[in-house]
Amino acid sequence: MKRICQAAVALVMTVTASSVSAASAKEKDCGYQADIVAAVQKARLDRVREKDVTEVVLAGEVTWPENYNAAIPIFAGEVYKLKMRDLRNSDQGAAWRKLCLAN
Repeated sequence: MKRICQAAVALVMTVTASSVSAASAKEKDCGYQADIVAAVQKARLDRVREKDVTEVVLAGEVTWPENYNAAIPIFAGEVYKLKMRDLRNSDQGAAWRKLCLAN
């Protein structure tokens, strides 16, 4: 019986540790995505043309891993659909982070 309890405790600890690790990975991923959205929003507010946004964003201070660069045009397409007045009055990066973490 004692072995079963020890095994159960070990299993719970492993599951808890892996779920904490998964949550941490998701937070990082959502953070990188939010940083990209914020950078695209800034480029849009600086009146950078959509076709030039990837180049301009990458020329700035990039805080995400290189493999996330492919997402820039995808996020740009969505950010550039928004009206400028809506972009000026919102934090799209924070909104994206919240949405990403909720899913």
